Amino acid sequence: MNDASIALFPHVMKQHFNQLLRDLANDFYIEEVAFGNKNPRVSIRLNNLAQLLQDTNRMKEAEPLMRQALAIDEAAFGDEHPRVAIGLNNLAQLLKDTNRIKEAEPLMRQALAIDEAAFGEEHPRVANCLNNLATLLQDTNRMQEAEPLMRQALKTLQGFQENTGYLHPNFLAAYDNFRGLLAELNHSESEIDAALAPFAEGPKKPN
Repeated sequence: MNDASIALFPHVMKQHFNQLLRDLANDFYIEEVAFGNKNPRVSIRLNNLAQLLQDTNRMKEAEPLMRQALAIDEAAFGDEHPRVAIGLNNLAQLLKDTNRIKEAEPLMRQALAIDEAAFGEEHPRVANCLNNLATLLQDTNRMQEAEPLMRQALKTLQGFQENTGYLHPNFLAAYDNFRGLLAELNHSESEIDAALAPFAEGPKKPN
C-alpha cells in the first residue's frame, strides 16, 4: 500500500460510516412513520443506531436513543420481558463505558434477574448477563464477588457445548476473562490451570 492510499483510508472509512449512519437513521424514520414512535419495531432501529454511535464513541448521542428504545419496550412488553433485558444491558454497558458504575450496576442486575426468570439459570443469555456483571465488579476491584459469577458463566457456556457439540461464540472470551480474573486474584499458574482444566477440552459431543 502506498502513502497516497494510506492517507485516503481514513477518509474512505469515514465515508462508509457516514453512509451507514444515514441508512440507519433512514430505517428509523421509515419505521416511525409506518408504525408510530411507540412501536417495538422502532425500538430495534433506535438500538441499532445507538449501538453504532456508541461504537464510534458518540456516547451523548447514543444514550437518549437507548433510553427511548428501552421505554418503548417496557411499555410494549412489560418490565419483565427478555426484550427489556436486552435494552437494560445495552444501556448499562454505555453507562459503564462512561464511568457511571453506580447507575450501570442495578440495570445489569435487573437484566440478569429477567433472563434467569425467562430462560432458567443455565441459559447462554444468562451467562452473558453474568459475565457483564462480573466484569463490572472486576473493574471496581470486587474480585471475590466477580469470581463465582464468571465461573458460573463459563460453566453455562460449557454446558452449551455439551448439549450441542458446538463451541458457543462467547466461550473463548469468557474463558480469557476468567483467566485474567484469577491472575488478578494472585493465583499461581498451576492454580489457574487447575481451575480452567474443566473448560479447556473444547466442545464435547452431546450424548
